[in-house]
Amino acid sequence: MFPISRQVIGTSFAVCVCMLGVGGLQFPRMQTMLKIQDSVSTVRLQRELKSEKLRLQFLQRLPSLGYANLIANWAYIGFLHYFGDEVAREKTGYSLSPEYFTVILDRDPRFLQAYLGLSTSTSMYAAMPKRAVELTEKGLMSLKPKLPHGSYYVWRYKGIDELLFLGDTQAAKTSFLNASRWASFYTDEESKIVADISRKTSEFISKNPDSKQAQVAAWAMILNHQVDKKGKERAIREIEALGGKVITRPNGTNAIQLPVKD
Repeated sequence: MFPISRQVIGTSFAVCVCMLGVGGLQFPRMQTMLKIQDSVSTVRLQRELKSEKLRLQFLQRLPSLGYANLIANWAYIGFLHYFGDEVAREKTGYSLSPEYFTVILDRDPRFLQAYLGLSTSTSMYAAMPKRAVELTEKGLMSLKPKLPHGSYYVWRYKGIDELLFLGDTQAAKTSFLNASRWASFYTDEESKIVADISRKTSEFISKNPDSKQAQVAAWAMILNHQVDKKGKERAIREIEALGGKVITRPNGTNAIQLPVKD
């Protein structure tokens, strides 16, 4: 072993202090650069958002020329990219959601899957439930109990928006009752369950406009449908806050315990 001189130790200490000093001077600069980059990124996203809004306005005016379904599908794919970009949406929000569905449902009002996206993205994320309900009502004018198959779900989506996000219990009661009636046209097990649950939800609201059980049933539908992780987490929080309980089965599905007191 060679002895380490005090001079070497002193020199090493001085180097470390200098490095820390330089790092300390560079840190504020790095923070400033990151803020500038973040600002530039936000400006770029806002520019892209404006461009996409113009594209959607163009699609709204574009003649179908026999390609209405193709335009609807194209707009829906655009929506999926838009909604799925969580990083961008954290900065710019979800305000374009109803614009996508204006195009989609004007071209193809029987596009059943689109109504779920409309309800989730516009009511829950963009906080525009009134707009979602208006678009749904317009679409319902082109639907029948068996056209398309499972169209009773559209009444349920409308009822959920009215109950949870608009607080319009009378409209929600009617929507759930219509969902039950339309589901009764089917004989499969799923439709029977939906008919029964929708009827009970309507009854809960009739007996108690502030029914916690009705609200839990509505949040349960959001939880058990194709919403993202953030949407599922919110649904669970809302159910538990209302006094309900979510039990995840081994197969990944959820069982819901309604509040004891309504």
